[in-house]
Amino acid sequence: MKIWIWLGAVVAALAALLGLAALNRETLLIWVAHSQMPPVGPNHPVTWAQGPDIATSLKRPPNIVLILADDMGFNDITFNGGGIAGGLVPTPNIDSIGHEGVSFANGYDGNATCAPSRATIMTGRYATRFGFEFTPAPVAFQRMVGTDHEESDFVLPHFFADRVKDMPPGTTKGAGAMNNLAVPTSEIMIAKLLKQKGYHTIHLGKWHLGSSAGARPEERGFDESLGFMAGGAMYLPEHDPQAVNSKQPFDAIDRFLWPNLPYAVQFNGSPMFQPKGYMTDYLTDEAVKAIGANRNRPFFMYYAPNAIHTPLQATKADYDALPQIADHRLRVYGAMMRSLDHNVGRLLQALKDQGLDKNTLVIFTSDNGGAGYIGLPEVNKPYRGWKATFFEGGIHSPFFMRWPGVIPSEARYPYPVGHVDIFATAAAAAGAAIPSDRTMDGVNLLPYISCQAKGRPHQRLFWRSGQYKVVLDGDWKLQSSEAQKKVWLYNLSADPTEQHELSASQPDRVKAMLAMLADQDADSVKPLWPSLLQGPIFIDHPSNQPQKRGQDYILWDN
Repeated sequence: MKIWIWLGAVVAALAALLGLAALNRETLLIWVAHSQMPPVGPNHPVTWAQGPDIATSLKRPPNIVLILADDMGFNDITFNGGGIAGGLVPTPNIDSIGHEGVSFANGYDGNATCAPSRATIMTGRYATRFGFEFTPAPVAFQRMVGTDHEESDFVLPHFFADRVKDMPPGTTKGAGAMNNLAVPTSEIMIAKLLKQKGYHTIHLGKWHLGSSAGARPEERGFDESLGFMAGGAMYLPEHDPQAVNSKQPFDAIDRFLWPNLPYAVQFNGSPMFQPKGYMTDYLTDEAVKAIGANRNRPFFMYYAPNAIHTPLQATKADYDALPQIADHRLRVYGAMMRSLDHNVGRLLQALKDQGLDKNTLVIFTSDNGGAGYIGLPEVNKPYRGWKATFFEGGIHSPFFMRWPGVIPSEARYPYPVGHVDIFATAAAAAGAAIPSDRTMDGVNLLPYISCQAKGRPHQRLFWRSGQYKVVLDGDWKLQSSEAQKKVWLYNLSADPTEQHELSASQPDRVKAMLAMLADQDADSVKPLWPSLLQGPIFIDHPSNQPQKRGQDYILWDN
């Protein structure tokens, strides 16, 4: 009798534990991911390789500095006539690049999420040509985002548990597993091309293109790399006295990031160590040192801070400088933007201090539009949509180039161009020939900026994330969500903010543009790994607002 009582007690205890686990499934997923984080050592100095003491007397090619912001919305800078909190956070340093060079009125991202967009920048090719279609993310993260929803939601996300078995070996378990999801080593990156032309090549900040054998930045053409291989990092430890934090409890992504992101960097593949101070400041401190070390030789610098991606963390000094912003979340976000602009200014000043600014091509853009999951409604104003959508808010970003004496100041270029063009433009500036053994999707923009070339650089631009596909053909833009059996057609010349959907009145055009998408699919390859989640993103309100029937949404695959 006693054994039955004992067995009953064991069964009851197991049932209670299972019930508790079910109730706290999200906590368990976070705990498992957190337990796999690698150790992080204390800060130590970084020694940058020193170039010649004296500059060569020969005319040298221009330095190239590519500044890539993270998740910056079209309305986050004051150049575009708005700015955060109605212009209460001016961005004079970022704006100056556009004023002193060319601003591309229709500058398009490589993708609506970070990693495929960065892959497009580095290769000059649509990432779908080599299978880097989705943003690498831990399985635990995808499971959490793919199952999280509010009780009132009527369009639910979906996690494809049956597809986990189809993930590449070594990408589902263990610390850094997702970093094995990498751009194929057969792809030629711009750093390698420039290095072959005698450039010293430097990466600072976010990579997110893989860190398996052969995939790290220092193996893809960068002589030196200081930053983090994954998609994000903390700006400061959460409880640092100089940190002002804003958490978004309504967002599964945010709830995953806070306990799982390290406050850490690596230098040329070293073990992780803590940066010194606020991450954006630290990366700029080191960028200034690297500019000084390379003042007498041509260099390519890829400066890719994680600002202003979540987690939302500002310094107390930047937060205190914006007392006029009442909303705490918006104030933290504005303080992060203030810091980014200040640090871009420090970078530009370092070029000037070293006498390099007039012989440097500076490119500024963001990897994609502002995210709806931060709960701020105006980051992409006047455009609809968010990061992860191919509405203009997700892919239409600030895009500037400055090269005194070559690019005229206060120029504004009207035709669509994109991240896909950065490779060919940088190569041309350096006098390097682009690869001829593969399809290159980008073009050299310098002749168009200087009016030596007429017409559009691109008749068509393409985007794809799983079943969600888009083509821009001239001024006409077609989005197709095959999972929803839905299309959206807009004439951007008459309707740049996508207010008037025209597919019903233009059936022949829809048919022709769907055929363009099919042809592009035929020239693309199967994704290197499957999409594990599909979730709704409503176009006209951020994710802290309830779903509303009758409003547009897309289904995002990742």
